Amino acid sequence: MEKVDWTVEGMTCTNCALTVSKFLESKGMSEVKVNPIDGSVSFLPKADADLKKLASGIQGLGYSVISADKTAPQQKRFLKNNKERFLFTLPFTLVLMLHMLEGRLHIHWLMNPWLQLALCLPVFITGMWFFGRSAWKSLQNGVPNMNVLIAMGSLAAFVYSLTGALLNLGEDYLFFETTATIICLVFLGHYLEDVSVQSTQRAVHALARSQKVMANMIAFDDQHQEQVFPIENTQLRTGDLVLIKTGEQVPADCKILWGDALVDESIITGESLPVSKQKKDLLIGGSVLQQGTVKAQVTATGTDTVLSGILRMVQQAQSEKPPLQKLADRISAVFVPVVVGIALLTFLINYFGFQVAAGESLMRAIAVLVISCPCAMGLATPAAIAVGLGRAARKGILFRNAGSLESFRNIRQVVFDKTGTLTNGQFSISDFNADMDEDGFKKIAFSLEKYSNHPIAQAITREWKRNDLVHWATVEEIRGLGVRATDKEGNVYMAGSARILDASYTGPAHNVFISKNGNLLGWIDAKDSIRPEAKEVVAWLHKKNIQTVLLSGDREEKCWDVANAVGIKQVFAEQTPEQKLKKISELNQASPTAMIGDGINDAPALAKATLGISLSEASQIAMQSADVILMNHGLRNLPEALGLGEHTYITIRQNLFWAFAYNVVAIPIASIGLLKPSLAALSMGLSDVVLAINSVRLFVKKVF
Repeated sequence: MEKVDWTVEGMTCTNCALTVSKFLESKGMSEVKVNPIDGSVSFLPKADADLKKLASGIQGLGYSVISADKTAPQQKRFLKNNKERFLFTLPFTLVLMLHMLEGRLHIHWLMNPWLQLALCLPVFITGMWFFGRSAWKSLQNGVPNMNVLIAMGSLAAFVYSLTGALLNLGEDYLFFETTATIICLVFLGHYLEDVSVQSTQRAVHALARSQKVMANMIAFDDQHQEQVFPIENTQLRTGDLVLIKTGEQVPADCKILWGDALVDESIITGESLPVSKQKKDLLIGGSVLQQGTVKAQVTATGTDTVLSGILRMVQQAQSEKPPLQKLADRISAVFVPVVVGIALLTFLINYFGFQVAAGESLMRAIAVLVISCPCAMGLATPAAIAVGLGRAARKGILFRNAGSLESFRNIRQVVFDKTGTLTNGQFSISDFNADMDEDGFKKIAFSLEKYSNHPIAQAITREWKRNDLVHWATVEEIRGLGVRATDKEGNVYMAGSARILDASYTGPAHNVFISKNGNLLGWIDAKDSIRPEAKEVVAWLHKKNIQTVLLSGDREEKCWDVANAVGIKQVFAEQTPEQKLKKISELNQASPTAMIGDGINDAPALAKATLGISLSEASQIAMQSADVILMNHGLRNLPEALGLGEHTYITIRQNLFWAFAYNVVAIPIASIGLLKPSLAALSMGLSDVVLAINSVRLFVKKVF
């Protein structure tokens, strides 16, 4: 069966995610991934899986399943979210809380236990419907969640009060207001959590909102007259023609067929300056035409667009757990039974040890149950990760997994490729020489280099483009060497570095040599320009005591020219892909190393490095091998990527410290009676809000 993707509402932390994950795994599902921040759940179902029963089971845990699959149950319409539940229970709770003002405001009729029961009952039933069912299901599945604590606390207070009412034991046994207050304030806390956690997703939501817009589709009537009509971009298909005017959003990835424009690509690349686009240039869906009008052909729609790919990478990264979260997950898994044990000890020690009245001892035990918050520990890491990844995405920095964020903090060396990384990779032919007729030389060079993706090869094919080609019998690109081809007569032609020539060659170095049967036909030189931001980025790295290295397959002379221009002191030139891989392995052993490259020959080194970083215009294999992709066509966002990695880790540590400290301090305070259950319920919810707010600070925090 195909992988199932659902959205599950109601999850607030990794404890909730763990509950859902364990439930699915217990039913035989595999490759289960649950993200509590955006509610995404994916899994590979077994052959006989009943998706309707699975969705009902998750709903029984207290969560709502939303799916395109019609077998999934529809979301509950009554009290469907925490805001509605809080507002429903609030009036009953407020009236009951007047009972607590008896010393200041005498309301005789509120002393009636049956009236208190009547007021408490709607709140209690609502609480048990949501907390109680979830608690029972989580216990059945062996993963007790925080709802167990809430349900036990409110149930204990209700049963104690009901016993007092039935046996007419007096006011000292009536704690109906405690039951109602716990439930009402927990709903309030959950609502505040929902708002806070959702704010951590605002950058990703901004990207998502830009996906659905109207488009001006171009079609032709039976008279071959051009007609333009509006259509949702979700209805566009590859190959469709669209008209995009000034101020409009590009509806999908497309190629310009007519016209030119200035395009704001900041939502994708983080680059605030508009980019000039003309015929044959690509437009990224979600970008905005600031000036100009173009006609374009759709090249990708839906999940195949660049923007969808970004969102997919962010969501995938959020579902991955960085190493720092493992400790919190282990503690969260055993948190609930430990707290239940502490609450029981609290009652026994207070009642038997310190001779505290039964009612007060029970209230202290309930306060321990209610104030304890496994969500705080569970939320600490995902909230920070969500903000870090969201800000990175808005700046044009894409992480394949959450662990890459944490890896940035350890990087002590950054290794740069030269061509296309430190330089623009936009070559032009500067000089050439041929030992044959010029036209024939250009014909052979073009016919060979058209099979290569190397930037210099692309410059040759661009400047020497022709229609009369040499028709090769065989042709292949040899990684790190060049192109080899055989004509119909069996002659072997090669285009590449000096390595294609006989070892006895001692002539001057050039970018490309053309040979026939091992004999030199001529050479070609190309020039490239250094990226304007390269020197500034290298200087910033040195300021942070991060060593820089240039690792390239190009000639040593040209490598040193670039290295000296940008301030790099260590150079390894004329390296094959195998040598690059070996060198990265050596550097990794010395200290954690990041590698930045863009070519096919960089892919093994990118995969081997502690952190592989690629540019958006890199080859597909390089991008697939990298852990991080810089979408802004350069190195400008490298400092921000490094800074975000470091400060996200700092935020996670701060969150975890607060979560641990809160529980370590709050539980003893509640156990000695200094905190009432009602206040305990409120503080429990607010503890999560504090973590979310601290995480949201990453949106505006200066990171470099």
